Formats: sequence, C-alpha cells, structure tokens
Amino acid sequence: MSSSTIPVWLDCDPGHDDVFAILLAAHHPSLNLLGISTVHGNSSLANTTANAGSVLEAIGRPDIPVYPGSKKPFSRAAVHAPDIHGHSGLDGTDLLPKASRPPVLDTNPILAMRNALLAQSPNTAWLVATGTLTNIGLLFATFPEVAGHIKGLSIMGGAVGEGFTDVPMSRLPGEESRVGNTTPWAEFNIYCDPEASQSIFSNPILCPKTTLIALDLTHQVLATVPIQERVLKTSTSQASTASELRRMLYELLVFFANTYHSTFGMEGPPLHDPLAVAVVISNLNSDYEQAYPDKVLKFDDRNGGVLPCKL
Repeated sequence: MSSSTIPVWLDCDPGHDDVFAILLAAHHPSLNLLGISTVHGNSSLANTTANAGSVLEAIGRPDIPVYPGSKKPFSRAAVHAPDIHGHSGLDGTDLLPKASRPPVLDTNPILAMRNALLAQSPNTAWLVATGTLTNIGLLFATFPEVAGHIKGLSIMGGAVGEGFTDVPMSRLPGEESRVGNTTPWAEFNIYCDPEASQSIFSNPILCPKTTLIALDLTHQVLATVPIQERVLKTSTSQASTASELRRMLYELLVFFANTYHSTFGMEGPPLHDPLAVAVVISNLNSDYEQAYPDKVLKFDDRNGGVLPCKL
C-alpha cells in the first residue's frame, strides 16, 4: 500500500449503513484499511461478524481480516435493533455471499487493534467506530498509549439537539422535539454502552482527536429513491442489467428505507456510518479543530446524549 494512504482501523456492527462504511474504507484510494473488528449492536456479535465477512467477500476484499470483539456492553445486557436492521442485521437480500476467509479467532481483537495502530507512524492512523463503543473503550482502557499515537478517532454516535441543526430526528406526529433515535434523547450506539462511551469522552488525550458524527449531521444525508436507483444502475451504465453487487446494495437500501420510514416517517434512510469514514478523507476534522480549539466532547447525564462543551 502506498505510503501516501491513510491507515484506518474500522470497528463496526453491520448493519445496513455499516455496509457502505466498509465499502468506502476498503476501496477509497486514499485509505489503507488495516482490519475490521466487530461488536454487538445492530445484531448479535455472531451476526455482525458474519455480515462483515460477507460484505468484504461481496466487494472483493476478503483479504481484510475480521476480528470478533465484544458480545455485550461493559456492565449491562446487549441491545439489538431488529426493527431497523432485521434479525440478521442485514435483512432484505439473499445476495450476500458466504465469506471465503473465516474471522480471526486465535488473536485477541483488542490486541490486534493495538498492534495494527501502533505499527503505523505516529500521528497517521485513524480509528473509525460505527457501532457500539465497547471495543473502543476496552482498547484505550487496556492500552492507553494508543490514544497518544493515533491521528484521530471518528465516531458515528450521539445526538446534540437543542437547535444545533434544524433537521428533525423523526417526522412522525408528536415527535417534533425528539433528539435521539432510540429514546427521545439517546442515539443507539451511545445508548447501547454508555459506560464505554463515557470512558472515551472523558479521556483528555482523546478529546481533541475525536470527531463525533451525530444524528444532527447524518439525518441530512438521506439515501432517497433517486439515490437508491443510482446505486442499482448508474446513468452512464450501458449494461442491460445491474450487477449482482449493485442489486445487493440496492436491496439493502430498500429494506433500510422501509424500516426507517415505518419507524421515523422519513423518506430515504440516513446513511450514518459512511460519514464517520468520510471524516478521515476530508478536511472536516482539522477545520473544526482550528475553528473551535477550546471545544471537546463531554458525556451528558442523559443516557446516550452527547453534547459539545467548553473546557
């Protein structure tokens, strides 16, 4: 891999929108995806691990290793989201292939993350988390030296509300004041393991390196019907039928769109997770840091709510 690429480790819980985060991380020419760790969240750890392997197979990157991580939060029972992602975590298509490469079971996933990140030059590697933060919390609690070594931590999670943007979290009657997508205040990834989340957001070394992609942003990035159709077949394609990969991605988007519409009344589901990967290849993080050097992330006492605050 070229020395000009950005090394990235992806921790995820696939999950329909995780599919597009994996696709972006695995194929963007500016990124070097070092590995994937899976975590409980959208579905069970067994399902999210199988889903990650299947997605890598489907997109032609079975060379990327998958490490099964935590099957439950720090101190509470696991919570899943079958109402959004189905019982498998990736309901809606039968086109997902079986992974040709099994997950890595003979290496501790937290140690694998640590070794991969510390093997990179200082201040170059990014850690991207698009699921529950249990693995990430364990990483920095077990190996605190990683926090000072990495370039950044990008998290899809949390919600700000309180006029931060004018984007509604739900379009259903009576939910105009909703901030979260799991409770009126809480976003799912933070809600699932608030203790792990708190350990990350209270880490003084991580705070200035962390970018939080909250619902207030992701609900502005909707995979509307025209976008779904572009995924199925580009306007410039000369093929009479879409490829199996395009059909698979389209079917996943349609399922995700239907569950989001029934749950939140939205036309087109938000593609939350790819935005956390996009941070790594954009100027968003450095621009924000320069504009607001005194702002960090703080865990709020409303379970799962995260607010920016001054030190």
